[in-house]
Amino acid sequence: MITAALIVIIAPLLLLTAFFSVEVIAGLPANSCDRRTAPAASAVIVVPAHDEAAIIERTLSELKAAAGPRMRILVVADNCSDGTADCALRAGAEVIERIAPDRRGKGYALAFAAEALESCRPDVFVVLDADCSTDMESLHSLVSAAARSGRPCQAVNLLRPDRTAPPFVQISAFAFMVKNLIRQRGLERLCGRAHLTGTGMAFPFALVSSALLANGDIVEDLALGLEMSARGHPPRLVSNALVLSDASAPSDTLLQRRRWEGGFLATSLRRSPEFVVRAFRMRDFRLLVAALDLMVPPLALLSIVNFVALALLAAAVTACGASWAPVVADALLLSVAGALVFLAWLTRGREYVSFAVLAGAPLYVAWKIPLYLSLARRGAPREWLRTRR
Repeated sequence: MITAALIVIIAPLLLLTAFFSVEVIAGLPANSCDRRTAPAASAVIVVPAHDEAAIIERTLSELKAAAGPRMRILVVADNCSDGTADCALRAGAEVIERIAPDRRGKGYALAFAAEALESCRPDVFVVLDADCSTDMESLHSLVSAAARSGRPCQAVNLLRPDRTAPPFVQISAFAFMVKNLIRQRGLERLCGRAHLTGTGMAFPFALVSSALLANGDIVEDLALGLEMSARGHPPRLVSNALVLSDASAPSDTLLQRRRWEGGFLATSLRRSPEFVVRAFRMRDFRLLVAALDLMVPPLALLSIVNFVALALLAAAVTACGASWAPVVADALLLSVAGALVFLAWLTRGREYVSFAVLAGAPLYVAWKIPLYLSLARRGAPREWLRTRR
């Protein structure tokens, strides 16, 4: 009876750890290269920018070189207190300004852009953050995919590798790659959909609704993708389109993680049960897979929960004389997940982090414990926490 009770208690964690492993296995093989010529569809590349005067001209210069002949660039200078709008104009972009201090967040800026474009609607609405860069082939692939599929499309969104950065920044960038490349690719292969990650997104303009975009959700990109999925338009991953950005300054890395992971966990707790119930009601296996993906916590938190569970299980088994089967099962699944993360490092992660730094990953996990304790005590941030460029 005690063994059965322990198995029931640990079953959800075993399921999520096993699903993480399956997703990584599915996402490890690289896609074949699919080169695209200039798309026939017209597109507007929307760059939401809040106080980005220091970097916006460089970003726009690179973006103009990558954009095709039927692509316009529109900068939304959103609640700016610096010269972002003037710098964008000097760089040759179209600019609109939005002043609404009580409605902060990228979602509101995108809704403002969508309203401004209603009189001259493009085929595709592309979103690229002001601190990101991409290339011509990626833009062409992204716009073509959105126009052909009629679905929201997401480029692979990664941080630029920097093995001179502090160890916890390197490991954070590696974990970001596992989430945004390998797991996204695995999710796409398992159920034909992916998550929106905020930049490098493309939407058929017919799907763009200012009412849908305008929200202050702290992870508005994830929420937008879930809402579009609920309306029958699940996002897809365009794996040969790449968007890069720099990692946050070392002093801001934990702040960035608190915003993203706190928002992700809050969204997961709020929306996952709804997706699971709907999947069983509709007998929709793909929706169930998407719900399981949403329930998997960030890699560091998944590791922490597994190690704590192992310790508690071992203590319970020792005290009660129950079977060691639950302990062995969790240890095996955790070992498999760890081995797959190491395989991900071998195949793609060595440009992000050296073996010596990766060996210190337990210290990175320990470094994040205060973050998770803070989130448990105070909840997710309720407003945008902007990091320094």
